Amino acid sequence: MTVHELPDAAEAVLAQVDRVPPGCVVTYGDIAAVLGIGPRQVGAVLSEYGSLVCWWRVLRADGRPPQGHEDAAMAAYREEGTPLRGAYLDRVDLARARFALG
Repeated sequence: MTVHELPDAAEAVLAQVDRVPPGCVVTYGDIAAVLGIGPRQVGAVLSEYGSLVCWWRVLRADGRPPQGHEDAAMAAYREEGTPLRGAYLDRVDLARARFALG
């Protein structure tokens, strides 16, 4: 499947993810707010088509990586130099890493 065959909502979500540079992140809610959809819809799109983009740059509102993909996401954050926080550096520091989509 090519990007041109994606549903409109999926194309819109993936386009927003593509805007996020290395070392930065957004939340599901950030994308949802820009597109006027719900965060769960963003999650559903990334669940289905996330492999087409840098999916690890979209995370939960508390800075935790996508559920079920923590190890791969944390490796990507470390490789990209994404600011981390927490006792075990197991969350992204949203105050420092959040990218403004607006």
